[in-house]
Amino acid sequence: METATAVTWLPVCQAADIPADGGACALVEGEQVAIFNFARRGEWYATQNLCPHKQQMILARGMIGSTGEACEPKVACPYHKRTFSLLTGECLNADECTIQTYPIKVEDNTVYIGWA
Repeated sequence: METATAVTWLPVCQAADIPADGGACALVEGEQVAIFNFARRGEWYATQNLCPHKQQMILARGMIGSTGEACEPKVACPYHKRTFSLLTGECLNADECTIQTYPIKVEDNTVYIGWA
């Protein structure tokens, strides 16, 4: 049986700070977090900014899109072309790595990251 972890919602930026259909990086509790405004889908996502493949802080500048029959949202590292699920963090084109994903919400034009 899993135990629920309490999440603290931290305000990190204004929605207008994140480009439509793009991403930006925010420093949250000393960690770089990539925030994505998937405007075409009306959805928001947050992941670690570190690409685990070559250990570079770059994912916020990655290209977002969808893959598969279920149209799973993904981000592609702009340097290494590894693609990661924005839902689970799973690497979609290699087995070697995953990324951390975070809960995210937008209320009154403020972007909040769920931090455990």
